[in-house]
Amino acid sequence: MKGPHNLWRLIRTGATLERTGAMRAVLDAFEAPKLIRIAARTLVWPFRWLGIKGDPAMPPITRALTALGPAYIKFGQVLSTRPDVVGTELATQLRVLQDRLPPFPVATAKRAVEDELGRPVDEVFSAFSEPVAAASIAQVHKAQLAETGEEVAVKVLRPGIERAFRKDVDAFYFAADVIEFLSPASRRLRPRDVIEHFDGVVTGELDLRLESASASEFSDNTAGDPGFQVPRIQWDLSGRRVMTMSWAEGVSLGDNAALDAAGHDRHALGSRVLSLFLRHALRDGFFHADMHQGNLKVAANGDIIAYDFGIMGYIDEYTRRVYAEILFGFIQRDYQRVAEVHFEAGYVPADRDVDAFARALRAVGEPIFGMDATRISMGRLLSYLFEVTERFGMETRTELILLQRTMVVVEGVARSLDPSLNIWDVAKPEVEAYIKKSLGPRALARDLLKTGRVLARFGPRLPDLVESALIAQASPPQDEKRRLWPWITLGAAGGVAASGVAVAVALLLL
Repeated sequence: MKGPHNLWRLIRTGATLERTGAMRAVLDAFEAPKLIRIAARTLVWPFRWLGIKGDPAMPPITRALTALGPAYIKFGQVLSTRPDVVGTELATQLRVLQDRLPPFPVATAKRAVEDELGRPVDEVFSAFSEPVAAASIAQVHKAQLAETGEEVAVKVLRPGIERAFRKDVDAFYFAADVIEFLSPASRRLRPRDVIEHFDGVVTGELDLRLESASASEFSDNTAGDPGFQVPRIQWDLSGRRVMTMSWAEGVSLGDNAALDAAGHDRHALGSRVLSLFLRHALRDGFFHADMHQGNLKVAANGDIIAYDFGIMGYIDEYTRRVYAEILFGFIQRDYQRVAEVHFEAGYVPADRDVDAFARALRAVGEPIFGMDATRISMGRLLSYLFEVTERFGMETRTELILLQRTMVVVEGVARSLDPSLNIWDVAKPEVEAYIKKSLGPRALARDLLKTGRVLARFGPRLPDLVESALIAQASPPQDEKRRLWPWITLGAAGGVAASGVAVAVALLLL
């Protein structure tokens, strides 16, 4: 039954796009050829009346996706992180998508909590409020623990949301296959890969155990960061469909009037939110990738509180070092070094001209540095940088696209608090601190120590591993294997000895 259902969903989606005026924008974003444009609109037109009208006050794209429901809203939000696929203009439009939906009854939420925890709600909570926030996937209730009286936030998945999302995601896969079949040119945008990325994001958000784990890891990483809080997860009251964490009491970071009334320093808050984001991305490689005002509060003591950990970003250590060197090179206006880092990292093919690349980077950096402080944007810098590197043959790196998108959002939050904030003045000490810690002699010592530990751990297995590799490659006769054995043993011993030397050198340097 999937085929007819997917076809029906595709027709209904196309009809809604046409009825809301969003069809043209979508076709433009995917650079659809003229023949496809004519065919799409011709096929959809007879079914236009099946489309959903949506809210006429909204822009066409957001109007269409909001009308089509939770999966489409979430898909639009994920696409807003992929300007490499939909273009910068459409990504910007999708960024304003809100997934606030009508709440489901509190009685339904209580039943879900009881089913998940295996205990009556009244036994666990002495108070359980009406919904305080309702989104496309879940809603949040304020509650009080019966045993301790502590106030907590209880997040509950919408009833039947997994099945509803699964049906829509299957339709998205079907649409991607149709697009790739009808328009070979669209394959460079890898529509099916985009849907797989979305599928992965949604799968993670539909299992609140994964969000709880993200919140817990983020809390551990940032425990020592002054002026920052992450609510504590109540693991014994959390599961796949329910997540319980300490209540975050504070003023919304988007309410300047309330912040002023509470006596908070908005310049300091703007600087701190930007510094914290860079610190988490560079130091930890694990950052909150949805840091808009709706997910940030300010506590009475001035601490910034982050919540909603459904979308997190991860960057491996090597990529962090490359990214930091690139940012530091731009801050120093050393475009030649920025170019060399790209080549050393293998981001740009070795057959390209490094000097020509450096000149192209200068064309990116100098106009930005010439701007007034209120207009300087690291997010814009990264956006321009990706455009240049793409022209020089650099492949799209999804983790950096997410980083750039989050950087734009965080800058927007910081500037909304203080329009005169100088982004570079705030960013420079964070980048310099990371460079000093991660690219100096101590970093080299840690790398050597880590390498030594790995070699030492595999030392006892090296003879068997080397022998197996040689046998698999050459399959020598038994007598020849016996003749090779001393050399294999010697090589393994050499590996163990090398690991010992690496550990010794590292200890001396530390």
